[in-house]
Amino acid sequence: MNRFSMLGLGCALALGCAVPAQATDTGEALAQAMTPERELLFADEFDTGTLDRDKWIVIGTDFWVNNEQQAYIDDPSTIAFRDGVAGADGGVLVLRPLFTPGTDPNKDRDAPFVSGRLESQGKFDFTHGRAEARIKLPDNVGVWPAFWLLGNGQWPDTGEIDIMEYVGEKDWIGVALHGPGYSGETPIVNKFFFPEGLDVTGWHTYSVEWTDRQVDFMVDGHVLYRATRPMVEHYGDWRFDNAKYLILNFAMGGAYPVKTNGIQEPYVGIPQETVDAVERGEVEMLVDWVRVYAPEE
Repeated sequence: MNRFSMLGLGCALALGCAVPAQATDTGEALAQAMTPERELLFADEFDTGTLDRDKWIVIGTDFWVNNEQQAYIDDPSTIAFRDGVAGADGGVLVLRPLFTPGTDPNKDRDAPFVSGRLESQGKFDFTHGRAEARIKLPDNVGVWPAFWLLGNGQWPDTGEIDIMEYVGEKDWIGVALHGPGYSGETPIVNKFFFPEGLDVTGWHTYSVEWTDRQVDFMVDGHVLYRATRPMVEHYGDWRFDNAKYLILNFAMGGAYPVKTNGIQEPYVGIPQETVDAVERGEVEMLVDWVRVYAPEE
């Protein structure tokens, strides 16, 4: 990660700046105040209590990748909305897994969980600019919620930008680029470790600033990793001058979690403690808003 980004975040926290009442962390609130003033291309504040299907599609049970242990369903039990959440400005989107063994229609997969995945494919995409979301994540090993961008063609030929993905170690999140020659176990990857006293269970703004020359990944307005065009072209073609759409999803277990935690039982990447927490209804990803801005002029 970028050492100077961490120092900047630490200084912002130490200054104790005046911040909006709804912000729970000084650094995250400062980032809100620093959001660039430019054309807003897309926004969903999740304040209406229902999914805006003019902006989002919902992925169903046919989808399966990465040996993930969930089937996606279009249902209020996994894609919900809530008002009155501490630290949120208005309503929030709630993506949550449920433990439902024996219900998966795909017997080759036989996923023990169901969950939710939203995409803006066919509704909204953009080329270059800034995408950001304000998100609060759970403290559970083996979960795999993410906020990311994907090209409209065959993967990985049209590129993937992982703005935030989390596998259940609450002191860090990951970021990555994928494309031809640098996909899957991509070398274009980094982790952001939160300063002492902060972690994923607080509200944070996860962002990407994307141009034709570089991709900057940010947490609370501070750049944690920069992937430049020459860095990418060392491994393969630059596939980041084409339109990409938004994805918010809550996966369970699978390739990335098990690579991190090594857990195989009771499910790949998922310990029994997380299964129990899901059954108690304690595991969820909260999204206050998603916004996309045009490139800086």
